[in-house]
Amino acid sequence: MTSSTPAPAAVEPLPARARWALASLSLAMLMPSLDTSIANAGLPVLSEALKASFQQVQWIVLAYLLAVTTLIASVGRLGDLLGRRRLLLAGIAWFSVASLGCGLAPSLGWLLAARALQGVGAALMLALSIALVADSVPKARTGSAMGLLGTLSALGTSFGPSLGGWLMSSLGWRSIFLVNLPLGLLALVLAWRSLPADARRAGSGRLVFDYPGTLLLALGLGAYALALTLGQGLLAPLNLGLLGLAGLAGGLLVWVERRVPAPLFQPALLRQRQLGACLAMTLLVSTVIMSTLVVGPFYLARSLGLDLQTVGLCLSVGPLVATLGGWPAGRLVDRLGARRMSRGGLLGMLLGLLALALLPASLGLAGYLAPLALVTAGYALFQAANNSLVMLDVAPQQRGLSAGLLSLSRNLGLISGTAAMGALFAWISSASGITRAPPEAVGAAMRGTYGLAALLIALALILAFSDRLSASGERPCELPRPG
Repeated sequence: MTSSTPAPAAVEPLPARARWALASLSLAMLMPSLDTSIANAGLPVLSEALKASFQQVQWIVLAYLLAVTTLIASVGRLGDLLGRRRLLLAGIAWFSVASLGCGLAPSLGWLLAARALQGVGAALMLALSIALVADSVPKARTGSAMGLLGTLSALGTSFGPSLGGWLMSSLGWRSIFLVNLPLGLLALVLAWRSLPADARRAGSGRLVFDYPGTLLLALGLGAYALALTLGQGLLAPLNLGLLGLAGLAGGLLVWVERRVPAPLFQPALLRQRQLGACLAMTLLVSTVIMSTLVVGPFYLARSLGLDLQTVGLCLSVGPLVATLGGWPAGRLVDRLGARRMSRGGLLGMLLGLLALALLPASLGLAGYLAPLALVTAGYALFQAANNSLVMLDVAPQQRGLSAGLLSLSRNLGLISGTAAMGALFAWISSASGITRAPPEAVGAAMRGTYGLAALLIALALILAFSDRLSASGERPCELPRPG
């Protein structure tokens, strides 16, 4: 008796035009991901070259993150309104011109302005590269194409520090931005020649862009980051005023989002207790992960005395472990259960952070990299487990809405890791400026900062073990990959 089971259909190879289209989208995803972390390794060098304090050079990272965070939720709608191909081309050109502005900046102020403009282009590229996949490749290959873009995003963040360190040590700090010019030109030509033309929109319906929500989000995030980086003490009147302004903007944002026809996010979801815990866990873990890319370069350069290129390689260890650990982490989740592995990942992060905070400085580079690898391996496990839980349990009609809030919470964590944890690191190390602090003070600041990071992960563990999250039908939250 012969089997009636049909043989699996062979997957057709991608047409040449689709391959070039996917190449252009891959490059458009890789470039802004690299620039998320490419400057981190050189923050000490930038501080000296631009004669700026630690709090000031933090804004080289923050200006970019703030622009991306503010716009990433809304540029997809702009693509529907103006045409996704047309807007992606504009985003690549904008990003490239802003990169030229960064590379030619005569002062820190000009550099920060150019970095913010670069973040605008990055938001367009990150959002529209994903949106254009379905238009550019056959439906049967959409999943693999999405996976490729996700991998490139993670790899870009992983190799940004090492590439930045090599470029700075070889060609100077301006080269980390000018390298985007040939890449941007290549991406622009590929996208122009290979991406499908925008379809004409039928009907008279008009898409509405949430201008009030976008402006309030930018105001709140900017005031929050500025309050933590002024260097005057958190209780100084100006800092308190900025924090109050951030809180007011956040409250107004929630009020506005309940009333606009096309909101950035759905405030009604915030009333769900479980989702609130999910967002809190996302914020806490993202804060800790980003702090390793801000605190690390100053500790490695100032306390351990490593050269710039070695600092960049060391900073890539953490994101690389998280990237390579994604597949085996997923296998562990399948074998041992997602909820258990979510808690196990957080526990691994906690142990690694305690080691970073408590191990003696005499252990040197090995005493830093080994615990850091444990932290990021735990992060990879936590991410895989929580992604699996969300995909299994969340209602299909709520996935997009929940993802918007989780993305916002994750990016807020990245900003907090840069601003708040960076401010703590600078405060512990020296009142006169971290660039003049002795190596012993920098080492003590690193241990104190990671001690607080351990407390944040302990809080996330309490949330993960709480009865509310352990109950049937409840789940931890999804944590998107950094970059």
